[in-house]
Amino acid sequence: MHKDITAHQTHPFSRRRHRPTALAALLAATAVTGAALTGCGAGDEKDGGSKTGGTSAAQTGKKILWMGDSIAGAEAPPLEAALKASGAEFKNAASDGGGTVVEGDEMAGKIAEGTWKDLAKNIASFRPNVIAYQITTYDWGSAEQQRASYEKLAKTARDAGAELVIVSAPPFKIDDFYKKYAGAIESAPKAAKEAADRSGGKARFLDSSALWGTDAGAGKAQRSSDGIHSCQQGSAAFAKWFTQQLGTAYGFAPADPANWATGSWTGDERYGKLGCR
Repeated sequence: MHKDITAHQTHPFSRRRHRPTALAALLAATAVTGAALTGCGAGDEKDGGSKTGGTSAAQTGKKILWMGDSIAGAEAPPLEAALKASGAEFKNAASDGGGTVVEGDEMAGKIAEGTWKDLAKNIASFRPNVIAYQITTYDWGSAEQQRASYEKLAKTARDAGAELVIVSAPPFKIDDFYKKYAGAIESAPKAAKEAADRSGGKARFLDSSALWGTDAGAGKAQRSSDGIHSCQQGSAAFAKWFTQQLGTAYGFAPADPANWATGSWTGDERYGKLGCR
């Protein structure tokens, strides 16, 4: 089951490594606007350390655990670079071919079982104070099941001394694989917002349509040739936007993209598999 899903998500068009994308193109791609967060409150801040394009890790005190599926995985390399440059610690826990926390239908439930086990391990080892979950393409189930699972995630974060940020997925191509799950894909963001609204300020919902729009085929969505994932430019745009939202919520200054928008992350092998140039 997982083998088929992973194959669908990774789309190995090409395994060749590509040269890092030009700074000008990446910086242009990151010229995006912000969006409102639902919820309130921020964690305690710590002083100390030196600045690196923003506030140092010792000063922000933010340890961000990033969760999601392979779409989140494609966004992770520049997000890590942007957050580290801004002074936050980061761990990528995105899972290719999975990553959902929604205990919905049988297939999603099996995937979610593994996600919850991995989350417990990451909480114990990394000790995040912010858990950021991007809604996955596998958040299948009824709206009630989705909301219950997001509320469980919020409680898990709270019990671990962390706050939860749920960000909606970018628009992506609803192909034959996803067609029968279209209803669940559509209801997930609303269910996540409802869960955040009920959290007493311990969870936030972030609507990424401010960045991507709602049409997977539009240029604004910045999808790769598979219609699902993002290449370096789109991923960098997300990293800038999401880091700005976290900075606003938790009181730290996002680093200038000039400090992180190029570097070794642009040659990550996942972009070669997506056929990115």
